[in-house]
Amino acid sequence: MSGEGLIAEPRAVHASVGHVRLKELMHRGTEFLGCDVAILGGAMSWISERHLVAAISDSGGFGVIACGAMSPELLDAEIAETKKRTSRPFGVNLITMHPQLNELIDVCAKHHIGHVVLAGGLPPGGAIDRIKSNGAKLVCFAPALALAKKLMRSGADALVIEGMEAGGHIGPVSTSVLAQEILPVVSKDIPVFVAGGIGRGEAIAAYLEMGGVGVQLGTRFVCANECIAHANFKKAFLRASARDAIPSVQIDPRLPVIPVRALKNQEMVNFAAKQREVAQRLDEGAIEMAEAQLQIEHYWAGALRRAVIDGDVESGSVMAGQSVGMVNREEPVAAIIQELVDEAAAALESRG
Repeated sequence: MSGEGLIAEPRAVHASVGHVRLKELMHRGTEFLGCDVAILGGAMSWISERHLVAAISDSGGFGVIACGAMSPELLDAEIAETKKRTSRPFGVNLITMHPQLNELIDVCAKHHIGHVVLAGGLPPGGAIDRIKSNGAKLVCFAPALALAKKLMRSGADALVIEGMEAGGHIGPVSTSVLAQEILPVVSKDIPVFVAGGIGRGEAIAAYLEMGGVGVQLGTRFVCANECIAHANFKKAFLRASARDAIPSVQIDPRLPVIPVRALKNQEMVNFAAKQREVAQRLDEGAIEMAEAQLQIEHYWAGALRRAVIDGDVESGSVMAGQSVGMVNREEPVAAIIQELVDEAAAALESRG
């Protein structure tokens, strides 16, 4: 049977049933976030700013500002500008090693930010108490089951489990393994969002069925029309395949460096030289370990800015997850989210 009119009606029925099922599976996530679709925007420095964050929230998802190395004054202005662009809820991602973490938390409280995401290691106890005492919900990254349990005991309200397929700073374990390790054990007790390498709705459906309440995506949104990334940065994404997104290499084992996944270019070579320079200063006693790690973080922030803002995709860092191969066009955020939702709904419907 090949008539054109015979195809449209069944598709509409299937989509309707699938969307109902998707809404049911995302209910805990959307209720927790206060949005329509349990899709968190991954916090990408220089990229997850007022324009993209507002667009994600306005499109039914949950935008998250990447504070990164911002000062409290800059974060204050960024939140204010985001609020001008959307009336929907959004969150703020803070890095635990930021020297002004408490002041940044206070800025979030001033603006009545409802969700604070802490990344970059185990948060200090004082920070957790400060966030929760201000009435915000705390979301933390859990790269292992033991840490997930510890964060739950410490007061986290939700977790993000992010696998090594993600862009930017990564851990050593894949998303699929983390999901199998963590979701069956803790997902009944705490909302868990899955992240890392997710580029299509079929994967979203699978992680929801495993017990996740939603997902977090970063790479997929880089080529959104609303993203301010330089045209060169977006072109690099559109040309890349999954195998082009590679992790950085740790040169000196004495210098603990969290690997970063980015598109291979001259910058990945330059980073090796930077590690040698910092390790030598550490050996000479010129800097302490904490300062050494902070220098590495500042290095990445600068390298990322050169690529995202200035468009230097050769000596700048083009951080990208392995899902970059599924980014094949520029389009509005709303279209990206709708496509992901439709794909997830169709996958759920096909299961019967």
